[in-house]
Amino acid sequence: MKATQDRVVSLHYTLTDDHGLLLDSSRGRDPLAYLHGHGHIIQGLESALEGCEAGFNGSVRVPPADAYGEYDPQGVFEAPRDQFPPGQDIQAGMRVQAEGPQGIVNFTVLSANDQGVMLDANHPLAGKTLNFEVEVLEVRQATDQELAHRHAHAHGHDH
Repeated sequence: MKATQDRVVSLHYTLTDDHGLLLDSSRGRDPLAYLHGHGHIIQGLESALEGCEAGFNGSVRVPPADAYGEYDPQGVFEAPRDQFPPGQDIQAGMRVQAEGPQGIVNFTVLSANDQGVMLDANHPLAGKTLNFEVEVLEVRQATDQELAHRHAHAHGHDH
């Protein structure tokens, strides 16, 4: 069976950047299972897996435009310190959330002092080319329940 629209694909992956730095891996954990064609994984990886069958092993290189987008310098700004809870220990590298007009927005703290907090609204992997080593373990037809819920039910997940 091939990875196409509305099929559940289970795979193991190892993700590195262009310098070979390990960013993430499913090895040693349950495989990643997703509903193909529904945008549950980055576009470039899903496109590369289109038509693959169980047993596929390969390398997939995904440019920023097909992953988390290009880095946008306008996504970096300073927020006044009084917009954060008093006494909250805010340090560089932390991830913080704020409620925006379109829901919850995540930011990375770049720096903080008594006057303000420098925030970066870019995804941590924005601007990076992503390199995947992928092993497709299984491709199957999604159940009616998975299609109705618009996601895979794997590893005992149920509603």
